[in-house]
Amino acid sequence: QVQLVESGGGLVQAGGSLRLSCAASGRTIGSYAMGWFRQAPGKDREFVACISVGGGVTYYADSVKGRFTISRDNAKNTAYLQMNSLKPEDTAVYYCARRGIKPLSTYSSAADRGEYGYWGQGTQVTVSS
Repeated sequence: QVQLVESGGGLVQAGGSLRLSCAASGRTIGSYAMGWFRQAPGKDREFVACISVGGGVTYYADSVKGRFTISRDNAKNTAYLQMNSLKPEDTAVYYCARRGIKPLSTYSSAADRGEYGYWGQGTQVTVSS
């Protein structure tokens, strides 16, 4: 079993930045791709970003491309989401997740919630206008 704990959320003004962290315990995340999703009130959970095992391949939702950066430090068993130029529409609970063993090969695969077997409890991000 692996436990994922997100941190770094909070309240920020539009145009500001936040850096989310996802710390894993129990088992290493070093052999798995990692993803970030978010869920706004009344909406479905949506894909934000995904990063491959080695960090060399990343995928982003169009809504965050150019503003958010996903990264990972396998030695620290931690994944990150740097969020810049935040907008009110970025307000949501942000979840990190660990993928299963299926290779990360396409955007549609990266964005498929069903490919992620472990989820954190989420961290709230609120962007004020």
